Amino acid sequence: MTKIAPSILSADFTRLGDDIVSVNSADMLHFDVMDGVFVPNISVGIPVLESVRAMTDMMLDVHLMITRPGRYAERFCKAGADILVFHLEADEPQDILASIDTVRKCGKKVGLALKPGTPASALTPYVDGLDMVLVMTVEPGFGGQSFKADMMDKVREVRKMTESRGLSCDIEVDGGINPKTARICTEAGANVLVAGSDIFKAENRAERILELRGGRV
Repeated sequence: MTKIAPSILSADFTRLGDDIVSVNSADMLHFDVMDGVFVPNISVGIPVLESVRAMTDMMLDVHLMITRPGRYAERFCKAGADILVFHLEADEPQDILASIDTVRKCGKKVGLALKPGTPASALTPYVDGLDMVLVMTVEPGFGGQSFKADMMDKVREVRKMTESRGLSCDIEVDGGINPKTARICTEAGANVLVAGSDIFKAENRAERILELRGGRV
């Protein structure tokens, strides 16, 4: 089944609790963390994650768009992340491996994210230790960008890579997701879809979540 992860980056932060409740039919909640260095934007961090964790039992999919993520991996796990995803491009290979190990020791799931310009082959040293691979279909840092359809070849390659190793690994896509692009992504092999604007701007958010899963509304 396709899993839907609404991104709170598109929520109204003056009524964040209510907005989270409004999407509780989704499979997980996507939580974007930006440091203004790895990406040219700044978002929320550990105190907000702790508050969100205290008010929902939804799975929290925490996407770190920060430099040297290993510095904060344990703290984000303790703050409430169920799965911690960070960028392969954000650190040196030995430190990426160490960060994966840190998340595992915290008893949480771990994933790696790839920018549009990073090939699937870059995952090779790490893929056996992952629960999720996040393929960005926009440049990370801002919501509301247009979907890059040429990233579907990368999704197919990642799916082939994980299946050839017999791995039970989710493939997540983030960027420009709507009912039309959702079908394109799932046909390419993705099974987790992050949607921000498309869900939070919908008149009926529960119906839009169902539609993104491929159900009828």
